[in-house]
Amino acid sequence: MNAITMSMAPAPAWPDRVLRGLDQAVTGLLLAAVAAMVGVVSAQVALRYGFNRSIDWADEIGRLAFVWSIFLAIPLAVRQGGHIGIDIVSDKLPEAWRGALKRAGAAVCALMMFAIAWAALGVAREQWDELMATLDWSVGWFIVPVGIGALLSALHLLRIVVVGPPAAQLGAAE
Repeated sequence: MNAITMSMAPAPAWPDRVLRGLDQAVTGLLLAAVAAMVGVVSAQVALRYGFNRSIDWADEIGRLAFVWSIFLAIPLAVRQGGHIGIDIVSDKLPEAWRGALKRAGAAVCALMMFAIAWAALGVAREQWDELMATLDWSVGWFIVPVGIGALLSALHLLRIVVVGPPAAQLGAAE
C-alpha cells in the first residue's frame, strides 16, 4: 500500500479506535506478564537447581503473571473470533440466519461477560485487604485481570452484535 491509498482509506469510527487502543494496551500488559512469568520462573529454576537457592516470592509472581496472561489473552481471541465454537447446526442454516444466530450468540455472551466483569469487581473489592503469603500485595490482583478480560471481551462481543462476526481467516481453527 502506498501513501496515496493509505491516505484515501476511511478513518475507523471512534468505537473501533477505542477498541484498537484498548487492545494495544492489553497486548502490552500481556507481553509484560508473559515476560515476567518466563523471567521469574526461569530464574527460580536456575537458582533452585543450579545454586540450591530460591526466591521466596517467585511462585506467587509466576502464578500472578500466568493469571494475568491468560485472562488478558481471552479478549484478543474474542476480537478475531478465535475461540472454539460448535457450528454443526449453524452450518446447515441459510447465510442470513447464520449471521443472525452468531449475532444473537454474541449478545448473550456479551451479557455474560458483563456479569463476570461485575462479579470480578465485587470479589476483588472483597479480597483487597487480604495479602499474599510472601508479598505485601493484595490477593485481589489475581481477580483484576478476570474483570479486565471479561469487560474487553464484552466490548468485542458487542461490536460483533453491531457489525457482524469477523471474517474467517486462512489458517484459523475452523
